[in-house]
Amino acid sequence: MKKHLIVLAAPLMLAACAGESIWAPDEAINAYSYVHDGPPTLTLMTVINNHSGSSGHTGLMINASERVIWDPAGTFELPQAPERNDVHYGITPELFAVYVDYHARDAWHTVIQQIEVTPEVAELALREVEAYGAVPKSYCSNSTSEILGRLPGFEGFPRHLFPKQTMKSFAKLPNVTTETVYEFDDEDSKVLVQLTTN
Repeated sequence: MKKHLIVLAAPLMLAACAGESIWAPDEAINAYSYVHDGPPTLTLMTVINNHSGSSGHTGLMINASERVIWDPAGTFELPQAPERNDVHYGITPELFAVYVDYHARDAWHTVIQQIEVTPEVAELALREVEAYGAVPKSYCSNSTSEILGRLPGFEGFPRHLFPKQTMKSFAKLPNVTTETVYEFDDEDSKVLVQLTTN
């Protein structure tokens, strides 16, 4: 009897470990798909609490044959950025700004780190996030750092549970540019910290 209970419970346990699956239809993806004319890049976004300094979220923008944002276990939603299992398509410069604004507010700021990669690495990153599946809550950093570690040139990238750790490891990569965005709702203002390069 115990064996039968274990077998029956296994799918429930696996389901509890999975994120919420969202699958936009082909029409939405095709309507909003966006190709950015900039170089192939990976852009890590880390949301940090202004008061405690603790980190709250990790996201990754990939500029490959199209530009997407991997927002694992995130809450960002917009019809113009249709989602398939945490991958948001159609990331124009305007929508990227909306994504940053969504996270940077009175209590939080966003650190944006960008690195140029080869077209092959960018395309592999795109395929990796598309194949990963929906991520459960609190695993945004874990899943992102796991994906980075699979990419050529990122071998040995450590897997981190906490976004700030992933941010620090990303900062050690060569030629990373970094900017920090603060927004204050009451003043309707934005502060952009000067770009720095490793």
